Amino acid sequence: MFAGALVCGLAAFGVFGQVSIEPRARPASNEPAIPTASLRVDTNLVLVPVIVDDQLNRPVTGLEKENFRLYDDRMEEVITAFSTEDEPIALGLVFDTSGSMSETLPQGRQAAAQFLRIANPEDEFFLVEFSSSPRLVIPLTSDTNSIHTEVLMSKSGGSTALIDALYLALNEMKKSKKTKKALVLISDGGENHSRYTPNEIKNVVRESDVLIYTVTIGARYDAEARYGLGLMSQLAEMTGAHNYGAGSYELADTALKISVELRNRYVLGYAPHEVARDGHYHRIEVKVVPPRGLGKLRAHWRLGYYAPSD
Repeated sequence: MFAGALVCGLAAFGVFGQVSIEPRARPASNEPAIPTASLRVDTNLVLVPVIVDDQLNRPVTGLEKENFRLYDDRMEEVITAFSTEDEPIALGLVFDTSGSMSETLPQGRQAAAQFLRIANPEDEFFLVEFSSSPRLVIPLTSDTNSIHTEVLMSKSGGSTALIDALYLALNEMKKSKKTKKALVLISDGGENHSRYTPNEIKNVVRESDVLIYTVTIGARYDAEARYGLGLMSQLAEMTGAHNYGAGSYELADTALKISVELRNRYVLGYAPHEVARDGHYHRIEVKVVPPRGLGKLRAHWRLGYYAPSD
């Protein structure tokens, strides 16, 4: 019967280019409630936000605890707490306005505008633009109108300091008190003018609790662009987010997919077998066991965490 409900959910949402599985009604659970979270360690409880999609990259909601398997440094753990999230978001738009974006700047504006259109009143936003250097154009605010106006006025020119822009955005995100945080980087993938290195940004991202979605607009295929596109993909994967390549006709769907994912994450909680407070990095693996009648599903999660240290 549950499989039938899943199929109905797939059909109902197919027209919107996404998958949504309506959860079955169930009695009150005796499982402990867990706080919403980005990946973090609370005492001996590790909380792992997880996003699930199908083979067409459409978000899947409505799964239950039994559909997940979780491993900490290759050792399977018992999932002791489980929840789904739907709460306000802090979202930073990181927008490439360098010279290489001159022909695709209208697409970039359209992508940014789509995210603002699907905002909730409790959400927070900020805008970072970058060319030869990054600029915090609009600090953290719930007023989307100011960001929309600024994006429409953006002009292209200069080199590309993509890594420095991410540093600036991650720093601005620290001001938000929201527990759900994400950056959306919109760029053609160029990187040629940052002071910070890829290894330095990766170290900062690894220690942060911010999802980084990357949206590639009008990607070039020279060596510089391939380097930047590879970095964008790596950063998205590290945080458990996605790297999207989007033409102008796909921007609305891409923005909607990201919004659905952010508002429908699963949170898995477990107490590790090994609880040494040594500050070491632990790698996490999550597997999805699809309900009967549903095809292969893919999970996305932050790849690891640092244990607390005394």
